[in-house]
Amino acid sequence: MKTIRFGIIGCGLMGREFASAAARWCHLVDPPARPQIVAVCDTSDRAMDWFARNFPSVAQRTDDYRRLLANGQVDAVYVALPHHLHRQVYLDVIAAGKHLMGEKPFGIDLAANSEINRGIEARPDVFVRCVSQFPFFPAVQRIGRMIESGQFGRIIGVSSGFLHSSDLDADKPINWKRQVDTNGVYGVMADLGMHACHVPLRAGWRPRTVSAVLSKLVPTRPASKGSAQRVPCETWDNATLLIDAVDPAGGSFPWTLRTWRIAPGHRNAWYVEILADRTSVRFDTRSPGSLQVMRYDGGEQNWQTIEAGFETTYPTITGSIFEFGFTDAVQQMWAAFTCELATGRTPGLFAGCVRPEEVAISHRIFDAALRSAAAGMPVDCAPGGPPGR
Repeated sequence: MKTIRFGIIGCGLMGREFASAAARWCHLVDPPARPQIVAVCDTSDRAMDWFARNFPSVAQRTDDYRRLLANGQVDAVYVALPHHLHRQVYLDVIAAGKHLMGEKPFGIDLAANSEINRGIEARPDVFVRCVSQFPFFPAVQRIGRMIESGQFGRIIGVSSGFLHSSDLDADKPINWKRQVDTNGVYGVMADLGMHACHVPLRAGWRPRTVSAVLSKLVPTRPASKGSAQRVPCETWDNATLLIDAVDPAGGSFPWTLRTWRIAPGHRNAWYVEILADRTSVRFDTRSPGSLQVMRYDGGEQNWQTIEAGFETTYPTITGSIFEFGFTDAVQQMWAAFTCELATGRTPGLFAGCVRPEEVAISHRIFDAALRSAAAGMPVDCAPGGPPGR
């Protein structure tokens, strides 16, 4: 089995999730490669201490990511930093010849993302992908295989979204995601939007026009925990988009995309619904093992619930009767990254991580949403190139 030596830049929550997935790599059955954490970078010694305590393989810890990139023992890098740092760090990782898994949105705005993509084009030897875990739930992988095999027929409408209540409490202190300088003008779309775009864009469905309603619901928040001082919340809390989408198989349809940070009743719900004239499906992470399917042949319309269980794309030691969760999705995503890096392929179209060209289309969607909200009307959104493996 090939070993891919990783450096992690940004040792927060998602950096720890990746490291945990790597520590449990024996959970996977005969993977072609395994990740090994050999270097970490953060401005916080405390954050790096966790890695040093739990991973004897970590031989380098530094507060300067350039030192990590100069380390010849690092093959690939996971970057989990705030959005305003993506452009420069991603470009430096790619220029250093390190394979890259980057957090969304892959640049604070359309201009930054375009510059990152030019850097990728200049280094075709570097493998680059973007984080998005939820499509690796077994039920969603099944949806992907249904799309690949043409089971849906004519697409009538699609809904996808990411809804949670992390900012429902108006007295939650301000953080970097509430500030334009660090999060960017996309607001909630920057952090949640790629997750909601992943399945539709991988299916090859492309946006033609975008109409957006963007909401700022909490104007100020405490400057810090326990502080009486309140500071402005500069970014959009909720975004609701209606997209006129084109199916390369023929026809167009409405795609409703929602990314809400203030969604009462939703703790952390990712969902996708596809309505079509032959087969329709619904999935929501609040019922992670269940896939709802309706097949229509001219008779009765009956929704069937299929229990997907632990039937993963990348095989594991867990029995298929058990339940699947977020940490499992994280490991499946990293299995996809390492598999494609090591072998140049994945088991199927939906079994791979988000590609840079898909991220670029998401940026065009979010940019169009800003223009639509400002104009109060639908605006054009270039559909991008054809889908591919």
